[in-house]
Amino acid sequence: MSRQVIRRPLYEVGPELVATATGRAPADVVIRSGRVVNVLTGEILDGLDVAVRFGRIALLGDASKCIGEDTKVICAEGFYLVPGFLDGHLHIESSMVTVSQFAKAVLPCGTTAVFMDPHEIANVLGMDGIRLMIEEGRNLPLKVYATMPSCVPAAPGFEDAGAEITPDDIMEAMAWDEIVGLGEMMNFPGVLAGDPDVHRKIAETLKAGKVVTGHYASPDLGPNLSAYASSGIISDHESVTWQESLAKLRLGMYAKLREGSGWRDIKATVKSYTETNIDPRRIVLVTDDVHPDTLLTFGHVNHVVRRAIEEGTPPVVAIQMATINAAECFRMSHDLGSITPGKFADILFIRDLACPRPEKVMADGRIVAEKGRMLVECPVPDYPEYATGSVHLARPLVRDDFRVKAGLPGKSARVRAIEVADGQAVTKHIETELPCDRDGEIHASRKQDLAKVAVIERHKATGTMALGFVKGFGLECGAVASTVAHDSHNLLVVGMDDGDMVLAANTLAEEGGGMVVVKDGKALAVLPLPIAGLMSDKPVEEVQRDVERLAQAWKALGCRLASPFMTMALLSLPVIPELRITNRGLVDVRRFQFVPLVVG
Repeated sequence: MSRQVIRRPLYEVGPELVATATGRAPADVVIRSGRVVNVLTGEILDGLDVAVRFGRIALLGDASKCIGEDTKVICAEGFYLVPGFLDGHLHIESSMVTVSQFAKAVLPCGTTAVFMDPHEIANVLGMDGIRLMIEEGRNLPLKVYATMPSCVPAAPGFEDAGAEITPDDIMEAMAWDEIVGLGEMMNFPGVLAGDPDVHRKIAETLKAGKVVTGHYASPDLGPNLSAYASSGIISDHESVTWQESLAKLRLGMYAKLREGSGWRDIKATVKSYTETNIDPRRIVLVTDDVHPDTLLTFGHVNHVVRRAIEEGTPPVVAIQMATINAAECFRMSHDLGSITPGKFADILFIRDLACPRPEKVMADGRIVAEKGRMLVECPVPDYPEYATGSVHLARPLVRDDFRVKAGLPGKSARVRAIEVADGQAVTKHIETELPCDRDGEIHASRKQDLAKVAVIERHKATGTMALGFVKGFGLECGAVASTVAHDSHNLLVVGMDDGDMVLAANTLAEEGGGMVVVKDGKALAVLPLPIAGLMSDKPVEEVQRDVERLAQAWKALGCRLASPFMTMALLSLPVIPELRITNRGLVDVRRFQFVPLVVG
């Protein structure tokens, strides 16, 4: 079943809602005898009816007078009625599927609205990519709002992206209906240093009356954090300790607690509430980045809610963190976040609040999913050719491109390396000794768990690339490559064998993007991601099968990390401490400067 989604603003339907609530006009839908979770008061209200007209709630109470001949009546006995879950910060591109396919995956989990930051596709296709995702988000049963990417590229001067978002672009986008704010301001050094372009982007957002979201990846909780907040930035999702979350809450920011595929911060960060008993109304639960296996195995925002409950958060409070708190953060509580009159009728039918996987999902007053399955169709987009041909190398890669020479034949060299940890976005900047062969070349080391890592510019065929070493993947052989490499999404290769690294890189160039695992000169698994090198237009279940084959192939190389794809994808993100690598070289993120691979 498919039907065009028509959402009318409250000022248009207000009189009709009044007529329904007073019994003068029948409701379209009446939900009877549910246990309503009131996220505004923190109560559970037994035996209430909900009357719906034009996709919005007209009445909460006894709806007997609202029932007409054509009114659809739904019995909710035995169910808690919960507001639809909101994801207050995510990158849909990280799911590796299109917006439409993402909607089909998350609606059965109870997510009825998202606030996406499309800065992944923006780094590849610029304003055109942002428009493509926003346009695809229209006319879906999932409400898709967007924040305008603020840092494209994430670190100017340290990397080469496929596009640049300027202050003028920000000003233009603030007039778009779907844009609700400025995306995560990752350039916190630029904020603190008073960079004119950074502050103009913030200013254009504030002048438009919209919110500025943050990305403060620093443990410095002193004056610099206050300075960051004083610029107008209202939220942050980069906390990894409860002390960081609490410090931001105390400064009036929204603390967004993250539980995604690559990192799982809830266990630590939710203690900012459970260990202190502070008012939790400025805590927002988010996913940030979620892969298909997480969506299909654990769920979406409902999984984050469950994790908060498992760590000691009362169920109603956890639900507040995923509903009204997010709506208020984006100044959208007039439309979203609660089961109260005037709001969109986005309602979840849940039997157990501690295990919040809904049995039925209502969006805009109609049941769109039941027992984990979609009941309505989502439009299938047709992406243009420029979006599906985004991998441009200067030439095919050869073995010499991956050689690291220290110029110390027969001796050892001290090198810098990026050390990763399972489930964490932060890396360590370490130094270690590696032997040089008789040609002065340094190789990957199984003994020290050191693999080579390379980043090759893939947007404008400049031919620039950089080499380094990474510790923590546990690779014993082979190579992996990906065009999902935050945030500039250049071609990223990690491996133990130079020949396999060559094959992995060239395979993705031929495929037009994606991920690949290579061993002994053979591709063990390939995940094609033809849309900007980031997404597939296949259903999430099909993409998940390809992802599972990739996961098994990673294991064949010796890797035992829970989510190696995401851990690898962050190696090139030069805004999260401590050490990263871009196509221009190694970046010491603590000092924001390039550093040589060989020390001294």
